Amino acid sequence: MSDRITQGRQRLETPRTSRFRFNFDAEAVGRVSESIARFLGTGRYLTIQTIVVIVWIALNIFAVSLQWDPYPFILLNLAFSTQAAYAAPLILLAQNRQENRDRVSLEEDRARAERTKADTEFLARELAALRLAVGEVATRDYLRRELDDLRALLVESDDESGVPGAPKARAPRR
Repeated sequence: MSDRITQGRQRLETPRTSRFRFNFDAEAVGRVSESIARFLGTGRYLTIQTIVVIVWIALNIFAVSLQWDPYPFILLNLAFSTQAAYAAPLILLAQNRQENRDRVSLEEDRARAERTKADTEFLARELAALRLAVGEVATRDYLRRELDDLRALLVESDDESGVPGAPKARAPRR
């Protein structure tokens, strides 16, 4: 019995194919909706719409022979309702696309910040290791001080024995 059921329909883990033959590019629809939503939010659009409404009302009030929409302006109201019915989903679609772009950008920023933090920590460890290594290496000042001490010992031994470089009994250092 279960074989009959699975033969009549697809398995649950496989996506259903569309029954409609009309395929559209969702990315293209998104780009068009964003451009429309951007235009709806401009002063140019508001100016054009205001001019159209003023002309509409003026023609329907003063041009008696052209009155296609008398005083309560039902047709104008219908046009505004239709515009709002299309504008709201287009604006929401544009906002969703922007939210997706912001999310991707945020994820990239987080990844970049993590890499930067890891690089900074690595460099800090390397710098600490170099400081430790330099602390164990004979520095120029250390060598200069040791050579000065040796020279002073040689000068003292020359003065006491008269023979340059002759060893002498060393006094304990303080």
